[in-house]
Amino acid sequence: MARHRGGSTGARNLVSSRAFCVFRPVIALCAARRDVEIIVAIELLCRKIGMTQIFDESGDAIGVTVLDASANTVVQIKTEENDGYTSLQLGFGDRRPSRTSKGELGHFEKAGVSPKQHLVESRVTPEVAAEYKVGSEIELGIFEVGQRVDVIGKSKGRGTAGVVKRHNVAVKRRTHGTHEAFRHAGSIGAGSYPGRVIKGMGMAGRMGNVRETSLNLQVAQVDSERNLLYIRGAVPGHKNAIVRVRQSVKAKAQETKA
Repeated sequence: MARHRGGSTGARNLVSSRAFCVFRPVIALCAARRDVEIIVAIELLCRKIGMTQIFDESGDAIGVTVLDASANTVVQIKTEENDGYTSLQLGFGDRRPSRTSKGELGHFEKAGVSPKQHLVESRVTPEVAAEYKVGSEIELGIFEVGQRVDVIGKSKGRGTAGVVKRHNVAVKRRTHGTHEAFRHAGSIGAGSYPGRVIKGMGMAGRMGNVRETSLNLQVAQVDSERNLLYIRGAVPGHKNAIVRVRQSVKAKAQETKA
């Protein structure tokens, strides 16, 4: 005789209805992510050299980040017919063949280019992809002084950090009975209700070493002779880090509205 497990039918329906209510926002969020507009722009690979300052026409000093924007080589062109989307595969930096796998060597030999250290795809429109051929180079000339750009890179890794450094939590006063909890997080609970730690609570943990995008930065200077790009302000990443520079999304949206 089969044993009946669980509660009554009404209780099971109540649990299932609650579960559906809990997962409904997740389903909606997943559906919304499918409709996210994909950014379509050439992302030029550059190497971060460091920061310096230059002087503008009025004599004011401007802090800038210097990027080595040597030519990027088009290694592959992906099309809607063959790959389901349109993009340019760009290579940056030379690599010794002895340090390259046989599969990668075959990929570069098919394109007729020397092995590259870094490969990145840029989603573009079919019209932009038609302007380039495999083996052609994309140079610094696609940017101009005063243009707004976005810079994508990986932030500096800070290791395991506490809440004061990671989330800018205030340090407790060193007086009137405060003992060894000057830089502690303090209470993280929410009382009897909801009786759990709220998601997203700022706590100690690994800091940095994540992908970041600095939006709407300004190109301060373009040095075509030395392939140097001067970006006003800070750029994510350490020295010699590889970053990607593209046309600003915000500036492009403003042009579309105008």
